[in-house]
Amino acid sequence: MSNQTRRSFLKRSAFAGLFSSISATSYRATFAAESPSERVRVGMIGVGNQGGPRNNSKYFLKNIEAICDLDANYLAETAAFIKKEDNRSVTSTDDYRRLLDSKDLDAVVVTVPDQWHALMTIEACKAGKDVYCEKPLTLVIGEGKPMVNAARKHQRVVQTGTMQRSGLEFKYVTSLVQSGALGKVKEVNVTLPGPNWIDRAKKPAPDSAPPAGFDFDRWLGPAPVRPYNKNRVHYLFRFFWDYSGGQQTNFGAHHLDIAQWGLGMDNSGPVSVEGSGVFHPQGWYETPDSTSMKYTYANGVVMNCRQTPGIKSNKQGTEFICEKGTVFVTRGGIVASSPDVLKSLEVPAPLVHDGAIVTVPKEEKRFANIAHVGDFIHCVKTRATPAADISIGHRSATVCHLGNIAVRSGKKISWNPKSETIEGDVDAAKWLTKEYRAPYRLA
Repeated sequence: MSNQTRRSFLKRSAFAGLFSSISATSYRATFAAESPSERVRVGMIGVGNQGGPRNNSKYFLKNIEAICDLDANYLAETAAFIKKEDNRSVTSTDDYRRLLDSKDLDAVVVTVPDQWHALMTIEACKAGKDVYCEKPLTLVIGEGKPMVNAARKHQRVVQTGTMQRSGLEFKYVTSLVQSGALGKVKEVNVTLPGPNWIDRAKKPAPDSAPPAGFDFDRWLGPAPVRPYNKNRVHYLFRFFWDYSGGQQTNFGAHHLDIAQWGLGMDNSGPVSVEGSGVFHPQGWYETPDSTSMKYTYANGVVMNCRQTPGIKSNKQGTEFICEKGTVFVTRGGIVASSPDVLKSLEVPAPLVHDGAIVTVPKEEKRFANIAHVGDFIHCVKTRATPAADISIGHRSATVCHLGNIAVRSGKKISWNPKSETIEGDVDAAKWLTKEYRAPYRLA
């Protein structure tokens, strides 16, 4: 394929339709213009932090019909936000099953701790609801297949909340790498931040009774029973194994996902993983402070993933080292080894190209979030496959979990991406599943 033909093809395929020079402001105006009869009606399950007014509730604002949370304060805050911003009152409940049973909702947004993702997504699919489920899609690898099977059986649209899949800078880089313009990929480097538990919690706190208006037992759900502790819930849940996988599944669900995408491995994965980690010396939280992991793919490509405390946000991301150059992508920007690396693919607006550097203008900072939600809404209407389909979310989460298994077990993991099994190590294979607390079970 000639360079000119390749450029033309990639321009058509990667940036056609919704993503062609449409600003975040244009997206908001488009969604707001929908008539009530055409509007996808959404129920929000979990409206604190990522699900709250600064994040998902803001992006789904025009579609929200009902909200659900086990924390009465989050419910009140989000209800007030919707009333202020859209002059509407919506149904509020602490029981997500009411949303699944409602005939007035088309879809639900699942923004809850990871131990609940599989159960809620599967139940929503059975109830005939389409689902936008936050990342990481799963708590353990073994939950992924049942989730995918439920979506397929019930013919549901399920979008994983890895919004970088809809970010122009990430679409640009993955298209560039896959085009072959830079030659074969030799190596991939993924850099993740260290934990921010101390930034948020400051120091350990004693166990206590849960505050009024917060149903802690239902918050635990399938996780083991334990006393309430304010430094294990809400945002901080992600640093304890019963509920999440640390920054490896938090930011790894984004940056390792981009690596999988660029390598053309959305339906596959590595064949071996090994790694090590350093943990907090006093055990204030359970997930690692820092890690170093090596993934090897069947084609010989090696991917290094490192969790580095204190690293700046613009240094967190995914780097592809190819035969003809190197390209690094992070939220809001791209850095190439030379200007020539970026010449084989035309940079789409609103990205700004300046030599070997591409930036996303400040006013378009939330473009990926808006576009990702827009993609989901569009797919609910058309029944098309979303940008981060549940099968992609499962495979990318699997890569994250394999790294954690290697670090926690201290073993080199042999992975069969076709059968999705750990080979030759019965003990390591036990990490693929997790026992649910009765009466919860994975259907």
